Amino acid sequence: MVYPTRIKYTEEMKSYIWDRYQQGDSVWSIARSFDRSSSSIHQQLSRSGGIRPVARKRSSRSLSLGEREEISRGLVAGLTVRTIASQLGRAPSTISREISRNGGCHAYRASRADQNAWDRALRPKVCKLVMNRPLCRKVESKLRRKWSPEQIAGWLKRERPDDEQSQVSHETIYRSLFIQARGAFKKELQQYLRSKRSIRRARTSTLKDDGLGGMPNAVSIRERPASVEDRAVPGHWEGDLIEGSKKSCVATLVERHSRYVMLAKLDNKKTETVVTALIKQAHKLPSELYKSLTWDRGKEMTDHQRFTLETDIQVYFCDPQSPWQRGSNENTNRLLRQYLPKGTDLSVYSQAQLSRIARELNERPRKTLDYETPAAIFNACVALTG
Repeated sequence: MVYPTRIKYTEEMKSYIWDRYQQGDSVWSIARSFDRSSSSIHQQLSRSGGIRPVARKRSSRSLSLGEREEISRGLVAGLTVRTIASQLGRAPSTISREISRNGGCHAYRASRADQNAWDRALRPKVCKLVMNRPLCRKVESKLRRKWSPEQIAGWLKRERPDDEQSQVSHETIYRSLFIQARGAFKKELQQYLRSKRSIRRARTSTLKDDGLGGMPNAVSIRERPASVEDRAVPGHWEGDLIEGSKKSCVATLVERHSRYVMLAKLDNKKTETVVTALIKQAHKLPSELYKSLTWDRGKEMTDHQRFTLETDIQVYFCDPQSPWQRGSNENTNRLLRQYLPKGTDLSVYSQAQLSRIARELNERPRKTLDYETPAAIFNACVALTG
């Protein structure tokens, strides 16, 4: 899908994005309301780790933009600092400091001075875990043992009930993990959380409505890194099954960057059979060229954790009734029907025959690749990793 040119999100648009996200709406559904790709919305959310930034407010005692414009007009008119201060009902020292810190009488500009004041007022509160390094190290050690932030917070409270300096809330731990600017934890610690998501999800968000509730420890496509979206980096695959008569089926794999195709023969569509075949296919490739796999919500991938454990490849699952999220794979399956028509008994094809079909498809020039072949592009990627 071709999206419009890049847009700059206004504060109102950003507020709308955060409202929808906090209500539990998916990144994909939010993106569709702007006619954008999911990576565009993900980028807005990931800057603060999926945690909505606290709205900033000016102090009622601070000079307003209107007052600064009066100062600017007074300076142009040649009024003294005391006269300007009297007109505004401010102390002369306040006006004098305002002018001197913003270029002096001849260089003072109201809008620039107002923005400078707003920038100088940004003083983020230092995180408790940054100030208390022993506590930080203790929390980190528990995270590495795969304790949840809530378990850690509860354990600390139980161990030191009367010492608040030795306690920390689970929310502070989560924020320190997902907001890297806090400087408390390294990003690598996120991998020890039960959910491997890259940004924090709203409490109201659930995978049940996405049809992932029955898939153990499923990771939604909404958590897939934004870098996968633009196809610039090779090594990210899409997969599915195509079915024939007599309950026969074949696993299809397509690399998003090159559209390179691999086919795997299956005796049945049981999850043990499918995952074993996918593991065998994955071991044929360099690890640099197989980093992730996106699949639909079929039960054949129930054992996806074994696949990830044996290949170190993360599996992401699509939203329900959203075939466009695996666009390359859907398109390839249509092309494969030229070789494997619907209603055909696919069990009669050997792995050698399926590999021959894949090779023929990979050597066909593709319009989307500017009439280059998937094989040529994929082989160039292999050469770079060699």
